[in-house]
Amino acid sequence: MTEYRVSARRIDSHGSLAMAKEAEITLDTDMAGRRDAMNPVELLLSALAACMLKGIERVTPLLAFQFDSAEVQLEAIRQDAPPKLTLIRYQIIVESAETDARLDLLHRNILKYGTISNTLSTAVPLEGNLTRRA
Repeated sequence: MTEYRVSARRIDSHGSLAMAKEAEITLDTDMAGRRDAMNPVELLLSALAACMLKGIERVTPLLAFQFDSAEVQLEAIRQDAPPKLTLIRYQIIVESAETDARLDLLHRNILKYGTISNTLSTAVPLEGNLTRRA
């Protein structure tokens, strides 16, 4: 079993700070919102994006998959009562000369071995695809 640790503390009524290892992230915990920090949903989506990008780094050497760049775009749909996410949509965009079948293989592996994607998919539908950069 692997364990992860994060601590967070309130700075003031406008924000908080999360810390893990030697990294810090300013959190938008202001009721009015902040433009210079991510709110909890944006942080969740960022975790999913990081999971997918890390998945690319993990599986491309195993698949001997060649690519030049990768990007993830996400959006979440939230209902108000009770407050929860009802859908997360994603698009993974890679710049690669690999075949469409190999792109599909990469996509399946990213989802299969992603800690965050596997965890979130049990709580909210994940819909998306992996496409080639035009």
